[in-house]
Amino acid sequence: MAEQRVIPMLAYEDAGRAADWITKVFGFREVERFHNGAGTVTDVELDLDGATVLVGHPSDAYQGPRRHAQACALARQWLETPFIVDGVVVYIDDVDTHFGRAKRAGAKILTEPETNERGRQYRVEDLEGHRWMFAQRSGS
Repeated sequence: MAEQRVIPMLAYEDAGRAADWITKVFGFREVERFHNGAGTVTDVELDLDGATVLVGHPSDAYQGPRRHAQACALARQWLETPFIVDGVVVYIDDVDTHFGRAKRAGAKILTEPETNERGRQYRVEDLEGHRWMFAQRSGS
């Protein structure tokens, strides 16, 4: 398999909690977790079938999209759309099974599974408001 040349990095208020949630709800596997001197989780490397995503805690001043939208009218407007706003697209083998898992775990579903010219997909928001689209290519 070719080396992954683009690795998404998502910031979270609580990177450890986010990594735990993403592994439970989206099925990723934790590879490695890093802490600062105060014990705060600063970065977590996650894997899904050989693809890497990094989650991190950039600073105590950072606010996730959901919390930021509580105080910012423009951010609230951005999140009114069910589409991906600065999010991640993940290709998986079975959209419907993955959707069921995320829904049962209480994830905020933005769109039900749908089929279009590119394949089957659904959109979901994670615990801090980041947007994810899980997609299954046509013919998979």
